[in-house]
Amino acid sequence: MKVAYLGPAGTFSEEAARAAPRVAGADLMPEPTIADAIVAVAEGRADEAIVPIENSIEGSVAQTLDTLADREDVTIVGELVLPVSHLLVAARELALADVRRVISHPQPLGQCAHWLREQVPGAELVAASSTADAIREVTAARSEPWAAIGTRRAAELYDGVILAEGIEDEAGNATRFVWVAAAGAEAEGAAKTSITFWGAGDDTPGWLVRCLAEFSERGVNLTKIESRPLRGKLGHYRFYVDLDLGLDAPQAEAAVAALRGHCEDVRVLGSYPV
Repeated sequence: MKVAYLGPAGTFSEEAARAAPRVAGADLMPEPTIADAIVAVAEGRADEAIVPIENSIEGSVAQTLDTLADREDVTIVGELVLPVSHLLVAARELALADVRRVISHPQPLGQCAHWLREQVPGAELVAASSTADAIREVTAARSEPWAAIGTRRAAELYDGVILAEGIEDEAGNATRFVWVAAAGAEAEGAAKTSITFWGAGDDTPGWLVRCLAEFSERGVNLTKIESRPLRGKLGHYRFYVDLDLGLDAPQAEAAVAALRGHCEDVRVLGSYPV
């Protein structure tokens, strides 16, 4: 089995993959972006991908939502919640006051924003494609007074020095990851369903209420709802909803069917166990 993830080795995505019994012994395939990990499944280069979709501090991962919404050749087949604790890593011992640049993926930079403002207020914050890439960049520039936010494994892999631990702004920080497989794959014991929908009526009074009423009237609980811009249509939005039921539940199936009557497009991103 081959599993794609946001690489290189040492990212939280790799930690999530390694923590999952379902892929024990799998070949892990690092990809340069979240979208590339999902496309690897669509193209048949990987059997599954594990990608971050939501963080308890920073909220949803936009690239994951947008990529899943744009593709009909993949589906979510499971989820995993990983506790996340961030470390500040440099190439050599540095006093925090001497750090002039902090590099990381945008999500950890946001998850540690308050700590960074207090502890390294003069440091420039620079986005990287992943936490492991950030640590690689910092350790390669050994003479620079730079640091990166990332994992202990990445610090070990790339010869980093840990300057601080547990720098996330909130205790209990956690990231929800989803498993992605090729379209048509079925997950046993589905207890959650993720869908996305949009319609030209989204700028009229009551349109969203009518859409959501299809769920409430059938007793279907929603555990998440949010919107993302519908690209190319300023002022219009695509909505993402998680149902607290598998799509095989009659009331969930009926609600999604009724939703189609209000929308131009309704896509089931996956129905899967939790």
